[in-house]
Amino acid sequence: MLKDGKIWIGTGVNGPVYLLPSMANRHGLIAGATGTGKTVSLKVLAEGFSEMGVPVFLSDIKSDLTGMVKPGTRTDGIDRRLAGCGIDPDSYEYHAFPSAFWDVYGKNGAPIQATVEGMGSQLLSRMLRLNDTQAGVLGILFRYCAQYGYELKTLEDLKYQLIRLGENAETFTLNYGNVTTPTVGAIQRAVALLEDEGGKAFFGEQEFSVLNWLKLDENDRGMINILAADELFAHPLLYSTFLLWMLTRLYEALPERGDQEKPVAVFFFDEAHLLFDDCSRALMDKIEQVVRLIRSKGVGVYFITQSPADIPMPILGQLGNRVQHALRAYTPLDQKAVKVAAQTFRTNPEFNTEEAITSLKTGEALISCLDEDGAPGIVQRATVLPPQSHLGALSEAERVRAVQGLPLEEEGESPAVAPLPEEEAASPVISPMPPDADGIVEEYFAPAAAAADGGIPSLDIPEPVSAPSECAQEIPVLQLPVSPTTPEPVQEMTTGQETMSQTFKVYDPATGQYVEQQKPDMTPVAQPAAPQPAQPVQAQSVPTIQVVPETPAAPAVPEAPAAPAAMPVFQQMPVMMLDQATGQYVQQMMLMQQDPATGNWIPVPQAQPAAPVTPAAPAAPADPIALAEQQKAAAAARKEAEKAALQAQKDAEKAARDAEKAAKEQEAAERRARNDALREEAAERARKNDSIAGRIKNTAIQTATRQVTSSLTKGITNAISDLFGGKKK
Repeated sequence: MLKDGKIWIGTGVNGPVYLLPSMANRHGLIAGATGTGKTVSLKVLAEGFSEMGVPVFLSDIKSDLTGMVKPGTRTDGIDRRLAGCGIDPDSYEYHAFPSAFWDVYGKNGAPIQATVEGMGSQLLSRMLRLNDTQAGVLGILFRYCAQYGYELKTLEDLKYQLIRLGENAETFTLNYGNVTTPTVGAIQRAVALLEDEGGKAFFGEQEFSVLNWLKLDENDRGMINILAADELFAHPLLYSTFLLWMLTRLYEALPERGDQEKPVAVFFFDEAHLLFDDCSRALMDKIEQVVRLIRSKGVGVYFITQSPADIPMPILGQLGNRVQHALRAYTPLDQKAVKVAAQTFRTNPEFNTEEAITSLKTGEALISCLDEDGAPGIVQRATVLPPQSHLGALSEAERVRAVQGLPLEEEGESPAVAPLPEEEAASPVISPMPPDADGIVEEYFAPAAAAADGGIPSLDIPEPVSAPSECAQEIPVLQLPVSPTTPEPVQEMTTGQETMSQTFKVYDPATGQYVEQQKPDMTPVAQPAAPQPAQPVQAQSVPTIQVVPETPAAPAVPEAPAAPAAMPVFQQMPVMMLDQATGQYVQQMMLMQQDPATGNWIPVPQAQPAAPVTPAAPAAPADPIALAEQQKAAAAARKEAEKAALQAQKDAEKAARDAEKAAKEQEAAERRARNDALREEAAERARKNDSIAGRIKNTAIQTATRQVTSSLTKGITNAISDLFGGKKK
């Protein structure tokens, strides 16, 4: 509730206790045991900021913050509390507040998505529950992808890059640091667990812009952005890391603003103790840095937890506005927490702070806010005001209608509520936001709205104005279309200028001279005149030059005595030049010199300015992993080629062996056939010999053989005897 531009939190013995808008970005703390009224204090602050025109973001874990879209209901208990706060119950206004619903899973609100690269390696390591070594390897992967332009948007992109990381672990180790395959495998298992917890719904191609929260309604009230965290809170690490990511992106998106009359936005972090559980030192330093510096960007961060001891001391010291509900000191640890909570307040001599913390009733709190000078105020024991919106959760039907942006039904009616279409469930119904006094719309949302509408901003670029030159002259330029052979005639133009017919110079590539031609019906085209050299114009008319055709060479004659050299004659005259850019002839004034030998006019050579040297663009860094993959692919291709060649050689050798074996088998078959034929022939002879005729024949042969042998033996014996002396007498 606002009073005199200040948020009225509660009323104590000394009167109302206020939170100053100019000190709201000094952050705050709402602490207390379960059931002591923390949610009511949160709603009172959120409603006050909304009425002030400050957008609010808060997470709804128990679905009891959805009632902010519904006016509150007057009860006897609320009347007694209002009376205790010094407010007439009959004059107290109950009304709803502009709210937008968001949900990571897209079920009870518009979905919120982030990209893997936008999450960053530190937050993602915490979300994946990685140890220091695994977080370092993940940081190497992020650095590599950022260096060589690889996208890391979805978990599929991350898994693909992890596969490449594991396959090229040795190359990564040489270029970035030690990377082992077991470490990569551990990260992959963590990514799989994150997918089971709904990580695929959270990571997407397009990252959600946190500037969508900084909106007002048609009555200049700040939009209350409610994150449906009842399902997300089932995964505490994912919940806390997600909220920390949103706070970090908000810090990165907003510019420096310094101290303002009121904050740009307020961020309520419920169950804040989860943020610091299992938090690495590097991430803790980052959280502390964000909390310290986001104040100068106009954002107030309010932590809601059970005990101030849940907040690290460096961050607890940054929380200037505090609402402390009752704590129960049943154990020595609880007593220590009560003592710590009491020591964080500026002492009030009227009561004992430590005893008051343990004796506070439900709805009472110790409140200490910063004063106008930024100094902590004396702690006050006060009764917190009741919220102006509905105290409690909406019914399921009312919640569906609230997400759709439809008006809530009256009590007693229970119509069937149709589910949200997919295209309508993507974003909540939010009224258009008028510009506010702080210029938030002009700074943050006008460019975003233009991009959403598809508009392209136009820039008024003034045309360059060239200073007049005293030496420049207005020279008519003739522009004619060009054909491969001769210029084509130009259609006469009726522009108030006279049609001109005159001679002009055309460069002849065959002779290397400028020859004169006549082109009728030419209209001068006005073009900027080229700067002329500082030469006096000797004549205004264009001289007529006779072009003599080539004749056969005459016979050599004796050379005449050399005549005295004539003085060179120079003349400014129009010459038709071929424009390579347009492919047309353009008339230009050029300084010409008459050749005494031929009588032709030739251009005076002029020094050409050196072409500017364009510096070479720096070579893009080579991706060592891509090179390694290329080398692996080339090595695999070579290996496959060698394997194919070896297989081909083996196949050829096998074919040769098979052919040799077949030849040997053929030869063996032929040999067996011959042997069989011989055996058959011998068997046939044996059969013939066994017959009677054969036996007679064999006997005759044997007898004849014996007789012949005996005669031969006898003859040989006699011959020998005669040789050695003959017979004895």
